[in-house]
Amino acid sequence: MKSSFVCLIICSALVESRALLQPSAAPSPLPLAPALFVIGDSSVDCGTNNYLATFARADHIPYGRDFDTHRPTGRFSNGRIPVDFLALRLGLPFVPSYLGQTGAVEDMIKGVNYASAGAGIILSSGSELGQHISLTQQIQQFTDTFQQFILTMGEDAANTLISNSIFYISIGINDYIHYYLLNVSNVDNLYLPWHFNHFLASSLRQEIKNLYNVNVRKVVITGLAPIGCAPHYLWQYGSQNGECVEQINDMAVEFNFLTRYMVENLAAELPDATIIFCDVFEGSMDILKNHERYGFNVTSDACCGFGKYKGWIMCLSPEMACSNASNHIWWDQFHPTDAVNAILADNIWNGQHAEMCYPMNLENMVIQMPK
Repeated sequence: MKSSFVCLIICSALVESRALLQPSAAPSPLPLAPALFVIGDSSVDCGTNNYLATFARADHIPYGRDFDTHRPTGRFSNGRIPVDFLALRLGLPFVPSYLGQTGAVEDMIKGVNYASAGAGIILSSGSELGQHISLTQQIQQFTDTFQQFILTMGEDAANTLISNSIFYISIGINDYIHYYLLNVSNVDNLYLPWHFNHFLASSLRQEIKNLYNVNVRKVVITGLAPIGCAPHYLWQYGSQNGECVEQINDMAVEFNFLTRYMVENLAAELPDATIIFCDVFEGSMDILKNHERYGFNVTSDACCGFGKYKGWIMCLSPEMACSNASNHIWWDQFHPTDAVNAILADNIWNGQHAEMCYPMNLENMVIQMPK
């Protein structure tokens, strides 16, 4: 059965509004993978939190103003998020939110997005913002989806679909923003950053194995972004000239190192699985360091927000936003612009601007897949 959260969407008004949130972009006729399933946080949330009681919402303008529909959809960006660009690369439609569709198998056959803003690897990360769907809960939602596939198309066909589909996981940053850096339950006195990172990586490892046990075989895991460069922390830590907060970035680098090591070990342990790690920190720092080459001239201020670096208060109204987001790296306190998401997606696909995926990029993973 689906999560009880689904009850929040079973009403005609919300079902009718789905048409307004769907992009016009059409996939190519021959998809390179049968489906794309997305698990994660606000970096890849495409509207889950629109249906939850939470402050972590992007269902109001100016969010989505540069999206295909020019409407807010729940994406934490002015436009597309990385999985939108990757879906089109794969020849698939933009993946719908799990809570934003009726639950019919035909709506989910090409993929589902379970990501929820505020979610973390730790169950309670982000809970001060209100409702969210944690990593464990998202995997349970996928398991429910898989059971629906089995009931509808049969076990063999469902297993074939899932084993050849791409699973994209982007999670972990809220375990710092809304847990460790807030010192929830005195955590920084209980865990040094290294031990906290070990705990997160080992927890993520177990969840990937849980997915493997339901026949998931193709997984993309993205590391943490340089959150110490985000406008919120530039404001909070009193950065003088836009310098990144190194002690925060050091934690992200450490997490990424451990996660990449974990992925390598899992690949050896699960030989019929292909798991790749994409280091978003590396790709993002390349953009920050070479911002002029990429066409960005505003590297520390968010396009939308309030306070120094526009990092104090989140993006709440169109009046708080800059007129042109395309030359900004940051859209709001924590999230990059559509232009940055496009570059990172290119790198995940084929390393077009910088190599950041190991041991291969997504295009190579797809090429290796049986047709």
